[in-house]
Amino acid sequence: MNIVAFDKTGTLTEGKPLVTDVIAFAQKQSVQEHIGPEGQDEILALFASVESASSHPLAKAIIDHAKAANISIPMASKAYATAGKAVHATVVDRTLAIGSPIYAANETSISLEQNAQIEALQNEGKTVSVLFDEQSCEGLGLVALRDELRDDAQAGVAQLKAMGVRSVMLTGDNRLTAQALASHLNIEWQAELLPEDKLRLLNEMKDNSKIAMIGDGINDAPALATADVGIAMGGGTDVAIETADIALLKSRVTDVAHLIALSRATMSNIHQNVIFALGLKAVFLITTLLGITGLWIAVIADTGATVLVTLNALRLLRFKGDLCCQIRRPKLGRF
Repeated sequence: MNIVAFDKTGTLTEGKPLVTDVIAFAQKQSVQEHIGPEGQDEILALFASVESASSHPLAKAIIDHAKAANISIPMASKAYATAGKAVHATVVDRTLAIGSPIYAANETSISLEQNAQIEALQNEGKTVSVLFDEQSCEGLGLVALRDELRDDAQAGVAQLKAMGVRSVMLTGDNRLTAQALASHLNIEWQAELLPEDKLRLLNEMKDNSKIAMIGDGINDAPALATADVGIAMGGGTDVAIETADIALLKSRVTDVAHLIALSRATMSNIHQNVIFALGLKAVFLITTLLGITGLWIAVIADTGATVLVTLNALRLLRFKGDLCCQIRRPKLGRF
């Protein structure tokens, strides 16, 4: 591998986002009658209701936040998702949707003040979701969430760079949030990508490179299948783990560098063993034909070569990785 492509949520980040901001937009009188005078709690309740049928980490974070605040969540019906763009549901006879700021801006009117609020939150590395009424095309409010980077994300990317492996972050999140996180990791990035955009980028990079894709969600499954090697985080969805070639059971970013280093060491060991075994056979074949050595010595040498090759392979049990990467000693069955 000379390129490793990372999904962001649940891969470079913990996958456990927390709600940091809930903002209710100033609404028309007709809309205020629906959401009530308090605004913020009602907006959070509507967010949780629309997201109640979703298993996405952001949806779970919103629902958990609403429950922790003891907010009553109304029942939703006719829930469905527009892949990579929004979730929709009917709540109290109103057709609502939650989407990214870009999707919401295409479907409803976002004022300059609201845009400024959104950009300020995104510059802080937060993911913003906008709630809007699909019938009135009115923006109702937003929720900002922050998913912290894994503790070893920066070290893992640095280790890959030291090994000569290029790292790229591919995310469906907005550009400002992606840029804020990428600056901490010193990693290349592409943002606001739909699943099909990730496939296109992977296919473009595959023309000149060998690529490993790392992800943990359902949306990552096509990219995991397309890459030369698909790697799933062990804490990811069943679909991602089944699609991937390899699962990192500890869900550590540093284990990606560990995996590549161990794979390189294994291939080097195989090359040594093949050259040694074939070379020894060639030497005793020639010396036996020339009468220098007897057949029994050649047979013993062949058996000895098997023993030596096996012992050489067993050296991998002591593998500690590339010293420049400071990779930990592996355990059997780790990958």
